[in-house]
Amino acid sequence: MDNPVKRSSHSAPTPTFGGVAIFAGILIGYMLWNFGDEGILLHKVFAGTTILFFLGVKDDLYALSPTKKIGIQIIASAIVVVGCDLRISDLFGIFGINQIPYLLSIGLTIFIFVAMINAFNLIDGIDGLAGGIGMIASGGFGLWFLINHHYSLACLALCLSGALLGFLRFNFSQTSKIFMGDTGSLIVGYIITVLAVKFIHFNVMHAWDPSSSFVSAPIIAIVILVVPIFDTIRVFSVRILRGKSPFKADRMHMHHLLIDNNLSHMQASFLLYAVTIVLTVLTYSARVYFSNTELCFFIMFLLVCYFFAANWLEVKRLRLLQAKKAKENSESAANENNTDGKLQNKDKLHLREVSAN
Repeated sequence: MDNPVKRSSHSAPTPTFGGVAIFAGILIGYMLWNFGDEGILLHKVFAGTTILFFLGVKDDLYALSPTKKIGIQIIASAIVVVGCDLRISDLFGIFGINQIPYLLSIGLTIFIFVAMINAFNLIDGIDGLAGGIGMIASGGFGLWFLINHHYSLACLALCLSGALLGFLRFNFSQTSKIFMGDTGSLIVGYIITVLAVKFIHFNVMHAWDPSSSFVSAPIIAIVILVVPIFDTIRVFSVRILRGKSPFKADRMHMHHLLIDNNLSHMQASFLLYAVTIVLTVLTYSARVYFSNTELCFFIMFLLVCYFFAANWLEVKRLRLLQAKKAKENSESAANENNTDGKLQNKDKLHLREVSAN
């Protein structure tokens, strides 16, 4: 059970084992099919997913330290990065950089895995957000894999998307609500990162085939995952600039700012879904007209806009809190005046009775 605390967005104890159902849905859905292109990668992906599943279950039951969690996440990531050579080896000419040295690409890819796993964990703060963003991203990658005949990866992606769709029905429920917990957010972040890196990796391998490759693959992968990436960058930056630990929980996330400005959980989640879809479509369309470096500057511009929007929402939230406190103080003062008036009237009546006697 997730018992509500001061920074929580829910008011009643809620089960946190939705991740168990997501894990089971992915496994059962995938195992129903058999694909000739399934290689060692999928076996090791399920090995890493299983490790993170048990890590999440233990963390949901007994809170673990960030150091232990990151250590196990590195091990799970290394299983596919080193064991299957699944790494970002090329930046597609962003800032003039193409191929990356082997050791640097290993370190960069493991860092991306750990960052994205935790990014999904961080956005799992309101109903539907992590599940919905994960469903959109895995569905998008799954569609590309399917079109380009990578059927085993398409099946994995679409099984994840389907499992998250089923989870969202209960995550948004008012009567039978359940959270995915760390169990869910860890495995969702891990599998989506596998899909994103493999999407980039395939587009390097198949660069000779324009029909199946995107020259802007890294940019498209970033934009599909723009919500968890931007939110993690901003929250960590703000915490560090304010002299706090980047791992100290607070209500500085974009989703918290939105609901503190009177949006419901569903409204805030659907707004961020729309941002993801619109920016993905916009970037996909713009890739024909702009270089990867230019698109990278566009993403930086979006990040600056994100910081300004979050700052504006934070100021607005503060004003709403001040107005709420002022109203409460005014009502409290009015109640005290009414109480004093009633006491004074009672005293006057008592004096009149004494005088009459």
